[in-house]
Amino acid sequence: MTETRVGWSEVTEKWLKHDGPAAVVCREWLVGVEGRDSIIFPPTFAGERPGESHYNIDTLGDGTRSVLIDSVGAQANRMEPLFKDEPYARLVPQIVIKAGDKVVSLLDVGHRAADAIVRYSPLWADLRVAFLELRDQGDARKLAKLAPTSLVFGAWDSRETGARIPRLLASTIRAYGADPLTRSAQYNPPIDYVAAGLVDGDDKETGKAASGLGFRHAPAPGTLGGVIVHKETRREVVLSLVGLRALGPPGEDGAPVRRYILGLALVAMTYERPFALRQGCLLVRDADRKPSWEWETVAHTGKRDTLTPDHGAALKFAQEEAARFGVGEGKSIEFDRKGANAAIADEKKKGGGRKRGSASGAKSEKDGDSGPAG
Repeated sequence: MTETRVGWSEVTEKWLKHDGPAAVVCREWLVGVEGRDSIIFPPTFAGERPGESHYNIDTLGDGTRSVLIDSVGAQANRMEPLFKDEPYARLVPQIVIKAGDKVVSLLDVGHRAADAIVRYSPLWADLRVAFLELRDQGDARKLAKLAPTSLVFGAWDSRETGARIPRLLASTIRAYGADPLTRSAQYNPPIDYVAAGLVDGDDKETGKAASGLGFRHAPAPGTLGGVIVHKETRREVVLSLVGLRALGPPGEDGAPVRRYILGLALVAMTYERPFALRQGCLLVRDADRKPSWEWETVAHTGKRDTLTPDHGAALKFAQEEAARFGVGEGKSIEFDRKGANAAIADEKKKGGGRKRGSASGAKSEKDGDSGPAG
């Protein structure tokens, strides 16, 4: 294994060639802020029965239990809003949609460029053409002008053009050797409202309603209580250079868009963000592990070269390539309320609702606390 010290401008030339590496990968070891063997809380997912929830825990072949700490969708949600802040905001078009009394950034919405909030807006005419050019010709240039982070984090226009944009940058956090815990709680009111004659409690339904309003004792037995991790908690990030090189048009005509999107991906990948994932899950680097992170480029042969990341160099590279490609124009647009309601009425005539599915790159994954637009 050899080491590459960045110099992005030198190494990215190799990454963009057809015989370049398959991917850039990063592994980062984390631990709860309280220390090793501390209790951390994974995201919860809906169960089969109403009101039921659970952690996503798998038992591996050797008996080790693995628990999902942050899903690929949640991680994307946490990375993408970086591009709303300076100096990163200058790297992408800042598009906001006014919907009623709310103003929403395109960098926060669920399905990115394919989201309903932009499909029913004046921007959709251009976005639809961009999706079709990508789907039919592999040409990513128009979409990169309008919504470049959709090319980095993925999107799927499942409702009209069918265009799928695979994630170029995918990150997941899992813990290994996890023992799930339970917790119970009991609320005791300051006085016995029923005994004092202040509220009624003669029948079951009245008592249930009084309890729901905080007038009676409320037990909460055997609820999810987090996990203790006995082995390791690991964040794994993959930047697909194969996927990046597939962005067209092919040849020199497509080189500027590929370099631009690579710059955005490297900025998001190398940015050192806090891991305040949800209540009870504040993670930090595992300082007891040396090193606490590993970066590599992985060739198609399996050969791995160690990489030393440099966020400042990645930002400089991204700024240069953004200037060369030309960042799209920022816009403030209005949600098309009339068009949205007409579409709903038309859908009702057809029999209503389509089957819901998860899209590649969608932010609609519900995993407890999945970050912005979660």
